[in-house]
Amino acid sequence: MSDTPSAIPDASSEAPLQGSPRASAPAAALNNSGREAGDRVLNQDEIDSLLGFNADDIALDNNAGIRAIIDSVLVSYERLPMLEIVFDRLVRLMTTSLRNFTSDNVEVSLDQITSVRFGDYLNSIPLPAILAVVKADPWDNYGIITVDSALIYAIIDVLLGGRRGSGHTRVEGRPYTTIETSLVKRMIDLVVADTEQAFKPLSEVTLSIDRLETNPRFAAVARPANAAILVKLRIDMEDRGGTLQFLLPYATIEPIRDVLLQGFMGEKFGRDPIWEEHLATEIWSAKLDVAAVLYESRMPLKRIMELNVGDTLMLDVRPDALVDLRCGDVVLSQGRIGRAGDAVAVQIARPLRRSRTTMAIFESGNPRRESAP
Repeated sequence: MSDTPSAIPDASSEAPLQGSPRASAPAAALNNSGREAGDRVLNQDEIDSLLGFNADDIALDNNAGIRAIIDSVLVSYERLPMLEIVFDRLVRLMTTSLRNFTSDNVEVSLDQITSVRFGDYLNSIPLPAILAVVKADPWDNYGIITVDSALIYAIIDVLLGGRRGSGHTRVEGRPYTTIETSLVKRMIDLVVADTEQAFKPLSEVTLSIDRLETNPRFAAVARPANAAILVKLRIDMEDRGGTLQFLLPYATIEPIRDVLLQGFMGEKFGRDPIWEEHLATEIWSAKLDVAAVLYESRMPLKRIMELNVGDTLMLDVRPDALVDLRCGDVVLSQGRIGRAGDAVAVQIARPLRRSRTTMAIFESGNPRRESAP
């Protein structure tokens, strides 16, 4: 063992005095770390998450954060129940039309219906694309049909006899040729015609293509902050296909907004044949009170209050005069009063006055109309 004593530090000599600079160093470091945590600058991802923006997700729904609060003023398409029924019918019509147009197996499906702002939609359109500005003549407004590049080249391949399974070739840096634009316009013409048929049970509308654009800025038919309905349709032709989008500003469908608010009942857009038949049967079998009015006269209230038992009221009418047959305040016809056995009877002298309201809605569900008086 070594005789050299180990150096043991003196606690009293090493301990810092209170108030010395060494004692205040840990406190200062703690304050600086707290200040740095409070003054930390958010990165772009954190800012986007807070505001509800996501550049990677081009979908215009499922917003969060402040963006969700801003877009909460948009009217949800779910408040227009008939709108989804119209586009379901459009899917069926387009499936048949495109199969005849391409002579291929075409499947059309409704992807989603969302409410967006017009400016946000134009900024989210992936280019290249073809935008058709469609005018709705009776509604006096416009809509947009967008065909993405995948569907454009798929239609061109099918119509020009391209090979299946080769996929589309996306050509950058050049506009669509005249032949490509003409072929796509023929497809859009079919879509526009089917859209007219889909809206026909609700409202007569004539749609026409106003112009074709490849730059979204030239297809501005509404203000950027205006609300619109975006309908996405997926068109598949076996191993080829793409997306077709409808954009309808709320100002465009405002003339038929009351109709779109109706509930869907049956396949006839708000009409139930069973209920119509039942209602017609009940109406034709309803019982009414009919009164035969001999004479009417206006008398002072004082004269009426002075009437006593035995007084005679003189009627200014001849014995062979016609009497009015009334149902409430409505005069149905006129007749002559007489006797039939021991009962007083009225013989109809003039045809019944029929209402101008059409009864066609009741004729289909009325099995006893021929026996009606």
